[in-house]
This record gives sequence, C-alpha cells and structure tokens, in this order.
Amino acid sequence: MRFGCLATLLAAFLTFAAPPGQAQERIGVLVLHGKSPGSQNDPYSGQFRSALANDGMITLMPDMPWSARRYIDGDWDQAMAEIDRHVKSLRDKGATRIVIAGHSMGCPAAMGYAVKYGTVDALVLLAPGHVPDSYYNFPPLRAVHDSIDEARRLVAAGQGDTRRDFEDSNQGTSIKVRTTARNYLSYFDPNSDAEMSRTAARIPAQIPVLWVIGDKDPMFRRGRDYAFSKLPANPKSRYLEVAATHLTTPVVGTAEALAWIRAAVQP
Repeated sequence: MRFGCLATLLAAFLTFAAPPGQAQERIGVLVLHGKSPGSQNDPYSGQFRSALANDGMITLMPDMPWSARRYIDGDWDQAMAEIDRHVKSLRDKGATRIVIAGHSMGCPAAMGYAVKYGTVDALVLLAPGHVPDSYYNFPPLRAVHDSIDEARRLVAAGQGDTRRDFEDSNQGTSIKVRTTARNYLSYFDPNSDAEMSRTAARIPAQIPVLWVIGDKDPMFRRGRDYAFSKLPANPKSRYLEVAATHLTTPVVGTAEALAWIRAAVQP
C-alpha cells in the first residue's frame, strides 16, 4: 500500500515538475474579420473562432478599423497598433504562443503585422482578399484606379487629411469609402503594406504560414504565385485548397487549420 502511494506521489511530482515549455504552453489566436460588411459578429469567422476556443485555445475577435461600423478608421499603421494591443491582451490572458488568423482583408493585416512587429508564432490566412495592385491595374476596376490617383494628388497638394468619398471594390461589388486621402492610400496604394504580394517576402522566415483558398473564390485562379510562393521558405508553411466560397472558407477549413496550428506552434 505504502509503495503504491509513493509511486502515485512520484508520478504527480514528475507531472508538475515538467519543463514549463511543455506543460504550460497556451495558444492564443487573434481572429481578424474581413472588410465591410465584416465585423466581430461575422458568422463565418465566428464559427472558426468558436471551434478554436472549444479546443482550448485563447481567442479574440475584435472589431477592426475595416469593419462595417468603422470603415475606414485611421491609417494602416493605426490598424497595426490595434492588432498589437490585442496580441498583448492575449498574452495577458495567459497565451504563450500567438497565432493571427485573418479572413479576407484580415489576411493582409495579419501579414502586415508580422512584417512590422514579428511577434507571432504563426499566421493562418483564410480566403485572402484586398488586393490594391489588382484594384489599380485591372481595367474593370477603373473607378478604384482613379480614386487612388486622386488620393495621391490630394496628398501631394497638401490636402491629405481632407475627408471625402473614395471608391472600393468588395468581391465585385462597388462600395464607397469615406475617409481621408492619406488613410485611403495606406490601405489602397499598390505600393503600400496592404498589398500581400509586397509583404509576403518580408515576413520573418521563422513564422510559418497556412494559406487556405476556396475553389469558388475569385482569388483561386491567382494560385500560389501571387503571394504564397514569395514567402520565405519554412517547412511548416502550407498552401491548402478547399471546396468553398470566399465567405465559407473559414468554416470549411476549420478542422485542417486547427490541426495545422497545433503542429506549427510546437516548440
């Protein structure tokens, strides 16, 4: 009896004395919704977040500057600073490993944060969207092209802080953006950090990336070469195609994303 009790106590001691990196790692995931009409109440990103939380991960899905309520609030650097505050909040809640999971416009934001701050362990990019280079160079989007040129003219003329309406395109639908010329350019200039094909190569090589694209998403035909192939080589990075639309990709890709996160952030 006494030997059995001692064995039990020894096993318990060994469990609690395990290295902290093995016994106490907690994954925190910041979920970034897509652009207007996206929001922290988006049902697709919300289901994705719930699945991660049910698996024991610490999650946040805040209302970002490109939501329906705020579109567009401040410039790109302000958005990066907001993401940083949310990352710190995850750490305050006990997260020791940080993953940023973006949907649509949340993807270039996640990439931009990794480039600017580098303080994340992995990126999950679900149905990446918002492509300033295409907005400027694709002939059917001439209205957005002209808005970008007008914003550049206003900034050059010293009127960069003047608020007015600019053009945007969201999944083929034309929408208006009321903001300043300077803020608009930080999100829409093809030479800005909002353009994924520019930021991809600058993501720190130690950060693995999961790129999930639906076969019915307009971005599907852009393939790996648009941005994924420009990422620094990382054996954990993966390009995943799923049977989904732009909106449903976060839900359809949830199971594989969850498994990938678990494997990618292992110390």
